[in-house]
Parts: sequence; structure tokens; C-alpha cells
Amino acid sequence: MDTPRSRTTRSPVQLAALVIGVVFLVAGVLGFIPGITTDYGDLRFAGHGSGAHLLGVFQVSILHNVVHLLFGVAGVLLARTSAGARNFLIAGGAIYLLLWIYGMLVGHDSPANFVPVNAADNWLHLGLAAVMIALGLVLGRRPVTTSGH
Repeated sequence: MDTPRSRTTRSPVQLAALVIGVVFLVAGVLGFIPGITTDYGDLRFAGHGSGAHLLGVFQVSILHNVVHLLFGVAGVLLARTSAGARNFLIAGGAIYLLLWIYGMLVGHDSPANFVPVNAADNWLHLGLAAVMIALGLVLGRRPVTTSGH
């Protein structure tokens, strides 16, 4: 006797958080793969001295890659509920907005650039912030219900 499989349906905000979480996981893993990460031999734990670049463009370090992995895990886990997904997108976007501001203020060759970030990272962070916050706000809106009176 076949029993029908129940299919879990995700809300749009959950799907968005899941996709973004997976993208962060992929970015974190790719940051540890020589060839996809250029100058891999110059990968450092942290700091502006890390000369490795994901896709030859985005400056990365072990810390930077680990942050991507942690964001990815958070996105996948929080995508299990609509509220969690909305919070991940909005709070995560706010964090990336702060990281963009930080990257714009700190000198790229400064010891304060511990993540590290370069100009390409800065603009990617701004884009991520805008997309994540917008998705969280637009897709995370609770539907308006009206009474039948």
C-alpha cells in the first residue's frame, strides 16, 4: 500500500532565505578551493595581508570564508520558519550594510581591515544588504486578513 508523501511547502521568504543561505555556503567552500580562489598560497587566517581572491576578484581569508559558512548555516536553519527566514534576511542584510560602511571607512592596507575586504567586496556587501533587506521586507510581509462581516 502506497502512502502519499507529504510535501513541505515553503513560503517565498523561506525559499529566499534558503537560496541565499546555500549561496553563502557555496561561497565559503569555494574560498577554500585552489584555482577558484586565486593566489591560494597567500591565504591567511585574517587580515589585509591575505592575498587570496575568490574568483580572482574578492579578497578572502580563512576568517572571511568561515563567516560565509556560518551565514550559510544560519540561512539554511532559519529558513525552516517564515519568521526565522524574515529575521535572517533583514538582520543579515543589516549586518552586511554595516560591513559595507566598515569597508568604506577602513583603509584596505590598514591593520583594522581584519576581515579582509577590498573594493569589490565592499560593493558586493552593499548589494547583498539591499537584496537581503528588500527580500525580507517584501516577502516577509504578513498577509492582511479581513473578517467576513
